[in-house]
Amino acid sequence: PGQTFQARKLLQFLRSSLAEDGEDVLLEPYLLSWDQLLNFMESLGTMVSFFSQKTRLLTSLPAQAYRSVRSMVEAELQAGMVSFSRRTDSGCRTLLRLHRSLLWLKLMLEGLSEGPDAEGRFKTSIRCSHVTDAYKVALAPHHPWMLRQAAEIVFLALPDREYFLQLVCVQKQEEATPVLRIIIHTLSVVHTRTQRLLAKYNMLELP
Repeated sequence: PGQTFQARKLLQFLRSSLAEDGEDVLLEPYLLSWDQLLNFMESLGTMVSFFSQKTRLLTSLPAQAYRSVRSMVEAELQAGMVSFSRRTDSGCRTLLRLHRSLLWLKLMLEGLSEGPDAEGRFKTSIRCSHVTDAYKVALAPHHPWMLRQAAEIVFLALPDREYFLQLVCVQKQEEATPVLRIIIHTLSVVHTRTQRLLAKYNMLELP
């Protein structure tokens, strides 16, 4: 109670974003899920500065154009709002950056959900290689050198595992693992659908 990040709401919005056609992603619940993800990152302190500026989806067309990822992509392409050679202000470009950050968060949560090691011990901190490795996979290729260096410093200030467990309202790793795996699975479905749609329209490397 009183905690800004609510894992239940995050899961609710993610599931609501999955269109019934099995392929599309509805933008309103998708962005509501990002409100929860931002609350999660804000709970971690300075890390949020790397991502918070990316969460405002630019909308310049009628509201119906932004009903889903597919409708936005098709409408903005038709309106000439997307450039494949230079930076332009478009919902597609903003979505791509959210999409990359979503992958980083998914990979980080996968590290947090890890079970015990071979000797039955749980890591007490997530300030370990999987956080940096997730960043290198999802975001570092798209960040300038200065930002990559700053990110590594931020990772050193991450709180310990117990703090993360409290964010998902559990006390022990054994309780957190099944909760996180459900969230991670839904994140994966949303990410996969978005990836396919962006790839279909050659938007995975927009400048």
